[in-house]
Amino acid sequence: MKRFPAFLLLLVLSFVGTMSAKPQRISPQENARQSQKAIKKQQKLLKKANKKQAKVQKKYAKQQRKATKKANKNLQRRRQ
Repeated sequence: MKRFPAFLLLLVLSFVGTMSAKPQRISPQENARQSQKAIKKQQKLLKKANKKQAKVQKKYAKQQRKATKKANKNLQRRRQ
């Protein structure tokens, strides 16, 4: 008699497990929305990276100008 409830419980659990294991289908509209969202996110990240790179390049150019100016100043002092 103890085997029957255990078997019944096992049967119910296996049935519930197979129901939740079915893949969920997404509609074409949902797929398009998710794609657009992913594209927008990628563009945002790319724009952020480009801004950061431009900032670094600008900083480097400024350092180069300063170094050149300093070198020219030192060169003029030596000539005098």
